[in-house]
Amino acid sequence: MLFSTKACAVILVSALTILSSTTPAVEAHSWMDCVNWKFKNSKVKDFSDKGGHCEGYARRFPVGKAFGTLDSAYPSRHYQQAGNPSKALPCSDGKHGKDVGSDETRANPVSKAYGGKWGKMTVTKVGSTLCVRWPAKNHAEKNEDNTIVQINLSKVRNGKDISQQELLKNTIAKLPYKNCGKASTADKRPCGGCFKVPARASGTYLMQWRWMLNPGEWYTSCADVQIGK
Repeated sequence: MLFSTKACAVILVSALTILSSTTPAVEAHSWMDCVNWKFKNSKVKDFSDKGGHCEGYARRFPVGKAFGTLDSAYPSRHYQQAGNPSKALPCSDGKHGKDVGSDETRANPVSKAYGGKWGKMTVTKVGSTLCVRWPAKNHAEKNEDNTIVQINLSKVRNGKDISQQELLKNTIAKLPYKNCGKASTADKRPCGGCFKVPARASGTYLMQWRWMLNPGEWYTSCADVQIGK
């Protein structure tokens, strides 16, 4: 069957429209790539792979994956809190949420979520600086709002995960999302921010990275952080 030049152009435009409407969904959402980023140069806050390395990860975070690729690789990491965000699950269980992420529920013991094929747990001290990293996923451009990343740290030591409502009472930092470096694509720009570890008794605590993409639309990543004096 032969098509006119005009008909072919219409078909091509339609195909490109369908592709453009589906592709961003794969690249749209972010997550905490690293909980404890260490810079090679303390004076240069470079969150790229050339600028440092990771010393602590989120729960069941697969090591060995290229930066920013876990939206298309298994397991995916973007967990969107469905329903009322303040009452939603604080950490993905791999089943709930509009975009189902990997299982970030608390392991028993907590060490089972780290080591081997997973990244290691963060070990730090009160008063130390922790720097977290995340991929831009096309949300750090000039036309994008500079949304916030909330860092919540439970006060419950060596215990079960607290609710999202309780976590919201323990926000220890608010970081600008668009604090990003350069990369070959807007999708893979490395972003991050730093904060001081507040006073806590020695023990292991739930830390939550919580990002607001749009008003009322939050994505989370959870980690266990071992805090000492």
